Amino acid sequence: MRTISRLAAMTMLLLTAGGHAGAAEKVTIAIGGAACLCYMPTVLAKEIGAYENAGIDAELVDFKGGSQSLTAVLGGSADVVSGYFDHTVRLAAKNQKLQAFVIYDQFPGLVLAVAPGQTGKINSVKDLAGKKVGVSAPGSSTDFFLKYLLSKNGIDPTSAAVVGVGLGATAVAAMEQGQIDAVVTLDPAVTVLQTRHKDLTILADTRSQKDTEAMFGGDYPGGALYTRPEWMAAHPQETQALTNAILATLDFIHTHSAEEIMAKMPANLVGNDKEAYLAALKNALSMYSTTGLMDPKGAQAVLDVFSVGSPEVAGAKIDISQTYTNNYVNAVKKAK
Repeated sequence: MRTISRLAAMTMLLLTAGGHAGAAEKVTIAIGGAACLCYMPTVLAKEIGAYENAGIDAELVDFKGGSQSLTAVLGGSADVVSGYFDHTVRLAAKNQKLQAFVIYDQFPGLVLAVAPGQTGKINSVKDLAGKKVGVSAPGSSTDFFLKYLLSKNGIDPTSAAVVGVGLGATAVAAMEQGQIDAVVTLDPAVTVLQTRHKDLTILADTRSQKDTEAMFGGDYPGGALYTRPEWMAAHPQETQALTNAILATLDFIHTHSAEEIMAKMPANLVGNDKEAYLAALKNALSMYSTTGLMDPKGAQAVLDVFSVGSPEVAGAKIDISQTYTNNYVNAVKKAK
């Protein structure tokens, strides 16, 4: 905890060095589903004034899933993605370069759960062949996690019909209304479902270090800020300021209670069931990074997983070190 406190303490020094005088720079951040606790640091940074303090006028644009937020940045309608690091790996296989520059989730938090109406009928990943499985959006991290699990269990990764159900309340509704047979989703949706359906069957869970290590053999980075390297080259001060803001927010998360954090979050994201949101937030706290750094072993784990679920990634000679940089986080360290 002290490490990140020291990092965050340097924010003002870096801002002074970076010369953020006058008007704040406008940066548009595309989020792959703001209701998801996996992206909570990006939203919280806005609510606690971390972007503003870092000299950034951040506009957050909410999308249904990571694949759509990615399209916005590749198409130029947004500057930076707040999404899962694994997209940078998938795009590297297509020779499209994106780099993560600050990591805020050290675990992915992805959960594969069976719809309440299918309890007792679907008891393993193998039972999902021919079933309808909800993901945030086709081509998103939730979709690739499903394909990885199917492959790992000896099932054709295309054997389940994928249905885009978003994250949060829409995913819960799709499960409860029987529109899908299972879902890959994240908190708070998982905890809401577990609260309402005590016998909810969970087939895979990566919300804790223990479960993540059991599945992937180590840390597996989730949410990060990433963008095109040429945008970073043209906007070094803004990239540094965004890094400073996220580090300050991670420091806030690890020095405040779940109740205090929830009080800062927008009411529409907390929703009507505050108790379930609070329980989900408490479950999620260990997911958030304490350093903002990418662990090279974690990046390699993502590449290994995608090589199983995607023939395109498996066949590409990807230099994983090109998909992220720790330079901006390290710049904060050096300034201390």
